[in-house]
Amino acid sequence: MIVKALVDDSENVDIREVEQRGATLIEVRVAPNDVGKIIGKQGRTIRALRSLARIGGTKKNRRYLLEIVE
Repeated sequence: MIVKALVDDSENVDIREVEQRGATLIEVRVAPNDVGKIIGKQGRTIRALRSLARIGGTKKNRRYLLEIVE
């Protein structure tokens, strides 16, 4: 929901979860013109999203990693 609110083209947002060695990798795919909005100035937005994923994982005793896939 957060990623869809950040981008202009919310139809092209694709989020997948991939299990890897005790961690869950969250792959985020967006339209090419929206990648900059997800990264943010100096990477602040993606850093905040990764912090939210880490906090959510802590509550569930899981490890979540967030990655933007082009």
